[in-house]
Amino acid sequence: MLRGLALSLPLLLAACAPLPPGQGRDALWHPSPNFDQRRPNFIVLHQTTNATVDKALATLTDPQRKVSAHYLIGRDGKVIQLVDEAARAWHAGESRWGGMSDLNSASIGIELDNTGDEPFAEPQIVALLALLTELKERYRIPAANVLAHGDVAPTRKVDPSRFFPWHRLAQAGFGLWCDAPPAAAPAGFDAVLGLRALGYDTTVAAAARAAFRRHFLAEEGDQELSAGEQALLHCLLGQPRAVPAPTPSGYQ
Repeated sequence: MLRGLALSLPLLLAACAPLPPGQGRDALWHPSPNFDQRRPNFIVLHQTTNATVDKALATLTDPQRKVSAHYLIGRDGKVIQLVDEAARAWHAGESRWGGMSDLNSASIGIELDNTGDEPFAEPQIVALLALLTELKERYRIPAANVLAHGDVAPTRKVDPSRFFPWHRLAQAGFGLWCDAPPAAAPAGFDAVLGLRALGYDTTVAAAARAAFRRHFLAEEGDQELSAGEQALLHCLLGQPRAVPAPTPSGYQ
């Protein structure tokens, strides 16, 4: 009997041991070579609200804070990578854009060291544009999918601030833009539906309006959209959202 217990003990322990990551409990493991790492489809831009990059780095690497990003860019243009691009960084939190309700799982997060009350430094923007070019080429991320944290979490976040140069990014091929003055929106145009169609979560319409103004007009305010602002929104809805590209080897 003791011999039987000795034989069964390893089996019992094996049954209680944790499974390897990604393995079903009742599945037989037969690996296939036909897979790849997650391919991010969005880039979410943030500002640290810190005075120095060292303070931001301490926050983004503190286990107790439970916040991170894939990259941190200092005012001097230094680019620091914190999380592997294939991994899910904790930067967007509770977020939504279009039909996507978990931006952390589908995005690269980039923090820009900035207090929120100052223009973004030139070396920082130059470094950001270089990094965005790399990421766009590496993952075929559509230009329209370069977003602000405030875009995907309008009731909680207001970053990057109105000082962020979205127009300059758009000129370099990152983000939606319409050159003024756009044609008037058609009669009966519903601005809330338009914001939702663009991607915003309009559960709190005022927050979505404020995020839209901050991004596309460099202004603050959550009041109803004016005729000119509705024209801009209508123009943005007419812009291409994705550019077809050849599929690189390894992506199916």
